[in-house]
Amino acid sequence: MAIQTQQSFSGFVASDPQLTRTENGDARLYMKVGKEHYRQEQDGSFTQLETTFHNLVAFKAAAEQGHERLAKGDKIIAEGYVREYSYQRDGQNVEGEEFVARRLGHDMARTRYDVDRTPRRTAPERDAAAFTTPARATAQSAPAVSM
Repeated sequence: MAIQTQQSFSGFVASDPQLTRTENGDARLYMKVGKEHYRQEQDGSFTQLETTFHNLVAFKAAAEQGHERLAKGDKIIAEGYVREYSYQRDGQNVEGEEFVARRLGHDMARTRYDVDRTPRRTAPERDAAAFTTPARATAQSAPAVSM
């Protein structure tokens, strides 16, 4: 059986994540993301090139969880695909592309965090009051590794 793969994006959250709803009522997350680029020199050193910025969207559960857990400045990895779009605005045709993330989260190599490994309870008698949603981080801490 073949390994199923998708496109990926690694970078950082460049704008405050915005959660909205689609016409169907599904959650939609939008954020600008940045990608740092480097060139390796002949002596082995690296030269930083111009950072590029892109649109990233996610839908449904990925959107809701991304909005809860991600903040401007976070280092992320996303799995999904690139979608091209076009629409009319003020009589002008606007074209662009966005990364549609089916899964997204923090980049483990560039983020410090704790993992909660307590088993999830999936039985119907689950006590929702036993779970407290973590507060959304507002203060930014320095990344564990700078690239």
